[in-house]
Amino acid sequence: MNQTEERKREHIKISLDENVSAHHNYWDDITFIHNALPEINEKDIDLSIELFGKKLGAPLVISAMTGGYTEGKKINENLAATAEKFDIAMGVGSQRAALENEKLKGTYNVINNYDVPLKIANIGASQMVLWDENKILENAEKIVNMIDADVLAVCLNFLQEVIQPEGETHAKGCLTRIDMLSKEFDKPILIKESGAGISYNVAERLKKTKIAGIDVGGAGGTSFSAVEYYRAKSKQDKHNMREGKTFWDWGIPTPTSILEVGEATNWELPIISTGGIRNGLDAAKALALGASAAGIAHALLKPATQSKDSTIFELDLIIKELRTAMFLVGADTVEKLSDVEWNYGLEI
Repeated sequence: MNQTEERKREHIKISLDENVSAHHNYWDDITFIHNALPEINEKDIDLSIELFGKKLGAPLVISAMTGGYTEGKKINENLAATAEKFDIAMGVGSQRAALENEKLKGTYNVINNYDVPLKIANIGASQMVLWDENKILENAEKIVNMIDADVLAVCLNFLQEVIQPEGETHAKGCLTRIDMLSKEFDKPILIKESGAGISYNVAERLKKTKIAGIDVGGAGGTSFSAVEYYRAKSKQDKHNMREGKTFWDWGIPTPTSILEVGEATNWELPIISTGGIRNGLDAAKALALGASAAGIAHALLKPATQSKDSTIFELDLIIKELRTAMFLVGADTVEKLSDVEWNYGLEI
């Protein structure tokens, strides 16, 4: 087993066994104003949306979690079965491992056995900046074809890269490559953060490219700095333990990031709200703030390591909670959620 596979295994094990959440979940700072006269019937609520030209049964995305090591195949299979069941979108983890070792393709393309309506491929920006233009386009095509993806996510995970000992901290030229890829590649490009959020300034710069959407990936959920803290602890690496602890809560809160990205892009790009979404109520809050869909990762990870039925059960509960929240604020469509009243306990 190579270093990449072992690292991916460690990330999942730590996420399951340890508390790697940020110390504050910012969705708790958002409150809905209860509508005592909703004037809708719960059974008439329509959760369907269109995202990147695909019709989804609910405004949810199973966010990128894993792939690239043996056990990741079963997790992705259970997640894909769930995405098929509820007609929702799904992403996979960084596919670089399968570019380097073709034997690992099966840990990703297992999702092709299921009718997932919107599949999102994944490559890390820190790897992409090391390739020339031809190599970027060549690898992008391989990655997309691997899972027959509809969208390619370019993952900005520089917090994790700088904290982990073997991280790749190459960021110079990243925007130029994103710009090129967004113009030259034949699939929509989604820019995805991984737990540290996207600011107004960054969104403004991204808007000048031809990207198709932004996944804010804000702070408040899984802290990859925390994950690296526990990796360092298991190796008695005091240097990286210190750094992981120092930057545990680094990042822009997910709700703040939604608002900043929306304002910077004039709400013209689809926004996926990933980061700390624990349940259907959190998802409803994200949609009310202006997100096009809510991305869910950690809440589905443990069930996905168990079985298809466990994963389906958890997502069914999340969808029920979302429907209940919509009923209690009087929104019978996802679009109408953006008109409901809410309060944010933090200054924007």
